[in-house]
Amino acid sequence: MAPTLTFISHDAFAADVRALAAALTATPDWQPSLLIGMGRGGLVPAVYLSHATDLPMISCDLSSHATAFADATLARLAERTRDGTRLLFVDDINDSGRTIGLLRRRLSDFDAAPGSVRFATLLDNEVSAERVEYCARTIDRRVVKDWFVFPWEALASKEALAEDAAEVPERIQ
Repeated sequence: MAPTLTFISHDAFAADVRALAAALTATPDWQPSLLIGMGRGGLVPAVYLSHATDLPMISCDLSSHATAFADATLARLAERTRDGTRLLFVDDINDSGRTIGLLRRRLSDFDAAPGSVRFATLLDNEVSAERVEYCARTIDRRVVKDWFVFPWEALASKEALAEDAAEVPERIQ
């Protein structure tokens, strides 16, 4: 069965980034020092959020499965937390929680300072295995089975989008 593709407009995406920026200003007791865009889906939102908040941004890629590269970045970031740097990891969606769970485990393995790391996503699945501190919108995968296509993914073929959706079938069935 082909997934239901729901395309998110650029205007809706920009509104979601503005909502994340507003959520950050609403928590003055915890402000990030650095944004980390997660490759692939979190890179564009992190760039926009960086402009909206005037915070610096770097990237970290887990999507390529080149863990040595990601681990080197995560180890350096964990070290910075021990000097007081607060990290906000940005991704497009917290769906299953797999990426966020992996990040939390790896940062813990590298001795990141407690309370120094938070997560922000455009979409948050309320039944995900992991929670995020900031989200623009919430979905419930028990009900919503659409595959969300963000503006930067819109150039992909429908076949490629369907393949991405099929990687974790329970999200869309």
